[in-house]
Amino acid sequence: MIRVVVVDDQELVRTGLRALAEHDGDITVVGEAATGRTGVARVRELHPDVVLMDIRMPQMDGLEATRVIVADLALHDVAVVVLTTFDEDEHVFEAIRSGAAGYLLKDISAADLRRAIRVVAGGEALLAPAVTRTVLSSIAARPAAVLDAAPLDRLSEREREVLQQVGRGLSNAEIAQALFLSPATARTYVSRLLHKLGARDRAQLVVIAYETGLVTPGI
Repeated sequence: MIRVVVVDDQELVRTGLRALAEHDGDITVVGEAATGRTGVARVRELHPDVVLMDIRMPQMDGLEATRVIVADLALHDVAVVVLTTFDEDEHVFEAIRSGAAGYLLKDISAADLRRAIRVVAGGEALLAPAVTRTVLSSIAARPAAVLDAAPLDRLSEREREVLQQVGRGLSNAEIAQALFLSPATARTYVSRLLHKLGARDRAQLVVIAYETGLVTPGI
């Protein structure tokens, strides 16, 4: 059973998310909170597998709450999915940089919401939604963007190739196929990248791939 905490300042939204998430029986909402500060407390109390986190809330917004949860070593295995009606570039980018394992808009379908919960509960970053990759691409394309390729100096040529594929949103299986590797070898390379680059998860590897210029829009 996947345990979820919902953090949103609107009771109607929390009730709706609970109903949608619990529909198939393999997901249960174990707690709710109406502010970021209360949400952090509930997460520490209940230690769920996944947190559905709104961005705009009183007392502490969802981005700050995400940073607090990610920084807490006791919650290292808790995945935060930012769920909001706001799709501005800065929100998506900051959510991922804050350590969120995924970013979804609230108009997501019920089936996709449950799939997203299962994906992040399984230890993967939720990078599939078009909004995430589109926004990251637009940020990387900004003339004012400052690229820093220094982190790539720590990587072998093969590791750079794998990071490039991660940055494009490919799964381990897809990376294995693209680079003619076994799935196990692809997983090993991704794990090595996480360690070498000090990244919490695949979402942060994607950010690094864009910030270093390894992945650019349309390539």
